[in-house]
Amino acid sequence: MRAVIFAEYGDPSVLEVVETERPEPGPGQVRVAVRAAGVNPIDVKLRSGSMSGGKPLAAPRRPGFEVSGVVDAVGDGVADAAVGDAVAGWPVGGGYAEYALLSVYAAKPDALTWEQAAALPVAGEAAVRSLRALKTGRGETLLINGASGAVGALATQIAVADGLTVVGTAGAANLDRVRALGATATTYGPGLADRVRELAPQGVDAVLDAAGHGALPDAIALRGGVDRVVTIADPAAFDLGVPFLSGGPEDQTAEVLRTLLEAAAQGRITPPATRGMALDQAAQAHEQVEKGGAGKIVLIP
Repeated sequence: MRAVIFAEYGDPSVLEVVETERPEPGPGQVRVAVRAAGVNPIDVKLRSGSMSGGKPLAAPRRPGFEVSGVVDAVGDGVADAAVGDAVAGWPVGGGYAEYALLSVYAAKPDALTWEQAAALPVAGEAAVRSLRALKTGRGETLLINGASGAVGALATQIAVADGLTVVGTAGAANLDRVRALGATATTYGPGLADRVRELAPQGVDAVLDAAGHGALPDAIALRGGVDRVVTIADPAAFDLGVPFLSGGPEDQTAEVLRTLLEAAAQGRITPPATRGMALDQAAQAHEQVEKGGAGKIVLIP
């Protein structure tokens, strides 16, 4: 099969397409013929070495943390999937390839395209995890910084559906999109705390920073401290005493994924708008993610 790997840390040019053996599913795993593989900022950080702690790359790595595809082989003990099933999930060993292994997956509803299904696992899980960490509840007011991005938009929709009032920030060009998600919109940047106070004179009960842009000091001012303030984007959190949420395998459950896929299929949430690129355009995809404003890119093997 064809797969994208990098054998050293560096800029997008280290990504290369190689021919390699198809992986064989182990116990509890399925192998899928990949139809779409999501490209995320975490892929860029992995490839650049910014998460390596200065240690050299021990062996070639394959990026990609979310895929959709058709099951073409099943491992021992698999009872909830069969060859020919359409699924989406988090790949084991990377998803930028023609075939990938999945241990955690859920059925892809017919109402969703391959691209839509592949765009939900990473951003959707992060949105769900963030709202759970904040312990949000009906009737509360939530500030989401970066409400037009993949994670922020999904968190906004979930929170609105759960009966919260959401104030969402975005760039000026994306304010209408935030309003369409059901939130009250304002721009991020200097003066954010004052703008939010005008829009939510009752105060905000929790803050999710999904974009960075230096919003944490304003978030802390609005809350009067770091209680119920979290970020998934700003490393300044470590100096400010704000929890920096980073998910792990324990957060990636079939139940969470199934709920997200079904909600999207039923129209209760809208998956990120996607743009497809070929597998051999992985380097260009990473370049666009690094520049920002590229939207959600998925690789089509």
